[in-house]
Amino acid sequence: MRLPFIFVTGACRSALRLQQRQFLSPFPALRKPQSIFALRFMSTQLCKDDRSFYITTPIFYVNASPHLGHLYSAVIADCLHRYKALQGFNSKFATGTDEHGLKIQQAAEAAGKDPLTFCTEVSERFKHLFSSCSISYTDYIRTTQQRHRQAVEHFWSELQSKGLIYKGSYEGWYSTQDESFLMPSQVGDSLDSSGKEIKVSLESGHKVEWMKEENYMFRLSVFRTQLLDWLRGNPRAVQPERFHQAVLQWLQEDLPDLSVSRQRSRLQWGISVPGDAEQTIYVWLDALVNYLTVAGYPDKHDQWWHVAHHVIGKDILKFHAIYWPAFLLGAGLPLPQVIHVHSHWTVEGKKMSKSLGNVVDPLERSQMFTTDGMRYFLLRQGVPDSDCDYTDDKVMKLLNAELADTLGGLLNRCTAPALNPTQVYPSFCPQSFPTEQGGRAVVEDYHMLDAVKVLPAVVEMHFENLNVYKALEAISACVRQTNGFVQRHTPWKLDRRDSKDQRWLDTVIHVSLECLRIYGTLLQPIVPEISDRLLSRLGVRPSERSWAALNFLPRYAGMDCPFEGRALGSDSGVLFSRLESQKGDKQKPKKTKKSANLK
Repeated sequence: MRLPFIFVTGACRSALRLQQRQFLSPFPALRKPQSIFALRFMSTQLCKDDRSFYITTPIFYVNASPHLGHLYSAVIADCLHRYKALQGFNSKFATGTDEHGLKIQQAAEAAGKDPLTFCTEVSERFKHLFSSCSISYTDYIRTTQQRHRQAVEHFWSELQSKGLIYKGSYEGWYSTQDESFLMPSQVGDSLDSSGKEIKVSLESGHKVEWMKEENYMFRLSVFRTQLLDWLRGNPRAVQPERFHQAVLQWLQEDLPDLSVSRQRSRLQWGISVPGDAEQTIYVWLDALVNYLTVAGYPDKHDQWWHVAHHVIGKDILKFHAIYWPAFLLGAGLPLPQVIHVHSHWTVEGKKMSKSLGNVVDPLERSQMFTTDGMRYFLLRQGVPDSDCDYTDDKVMKLLNAELADTLGGLLNRCTAPALNPTQVYPSFCPQSFPTEQGGRAVVEDYHMLDAVKVLPAVVEMHFENLNVYKALEAISACVRQTNGFVQRHTPWKLDRRDSKDQRWLDTVIHVSLECLRIYGTLLQPIVPEISDRLLSRLGVRPSERSWAALNFLPRYAGMDCPFEGRALGSDSGVLFSRLESQKGDKQKPKKTKKSANLK
């Protein structure tokens, strides 16, 4: 894939090079003062003329098919990517699959397939899900690709050349399912299905085994103070705040050095340690480097890496907020701008698991509730700092209420031939709706205008914090206000033969269409297909749908409106079909006739 060109000024490049030169690797010169002044704040220093943005999902482990949580991560990142593009940023969006490790090796053996064939089949399922759900990634990375192998080998060599990797004996607990080494305090007692006593990870509940072998170790222990300085100096580095505090709490304890390889005899499916064919690079070190691979590491990563943002689930926070920054510090690279963390989905209050038979198939549900319907539900109900609960009934009720009835009903009312027989964006009458009260508008109408005028700024604030659910709450509240505006003035009862009534009717429709234009533009990152249908129906051209075009109701301020008098777009039917619940059957979108009753 050809990378888009990003212009970075010479001054910016020089500053980046200077910052990197100022960093003193903590090893081998441990006796010298350690300084991470340059890198500590590098992640928040953006060049003013730089309009590049880089967002990533985790790369997803291919030991099983995608589930709802995978789609949730992808939809969050996709929303942020689309939002930044609307603002004029040149945005790169990466997702992909993590294909090395003991779990994959075992899963492939169980399926009777060679590992690469197995990985390709499962990776294609993720690609199919993402393409079906309008995930507009610009790069799909697989850790089995040659470009990634080269990046990992170079990254390893950088750490090793700085004395940060050494060979030692590792003895301790290891979880194959989590591909994670655990400290004794992270392990507890449990019983397996046969009643046998076993040791498990207290965090994941997965079985752990005692392992003793000679591996390569990373000097994680020397980075504890620097990680604390980074987090304290960058309070928004990990969001939401709850997870930022969790990482700080973890760092109150000593960090033991980390095993970063496995013996080849135990793990064949992975990247060999450069210069030592008897060892395989630890799957998490391998996987984390994918973010650099996509950025063009080791030669062409500067233009993207200093604007990196990660979206991750809370279960992999430690890997991304402790191990990954430590690796980057060791390699002399900038740290991510922000690590956005989200929580998990339960089903009817229970954790999703194969044994309970309650795993939600995201592809099946996106077909059942439509692609945009599932995107809207996940982003409207998903709260980053707490687990969210899924039921089909919740999806149906939310989508019917907010997409079919409230938003779709408003569009239907305002574009129906009964109210708008000429099918144009009608004129606004300043005398009917003056800036000072005295026309036919009432106080509630002015409150609505105030709310819609500031709505883009409210939505932007929530998008920047990745609280998309709050942005959707604000949009939904304004849509309800606009419906109330139309209902309050009952334009279908006005006498068209009366010139004053006709001007007021046109004004009510003009104001309502302006509100719909704002809602349609703001909803593009969440429900791209629905937004496109809405804006096309209003006659809004593709070039008029950017964030910069969010100029609400210019006629009210005495300015020209480019849409006034313009023909509406063709009627493509209902905006979102109501979902009907049928006992014993799954919910399917039901095509409904347009209601002749405009009330």
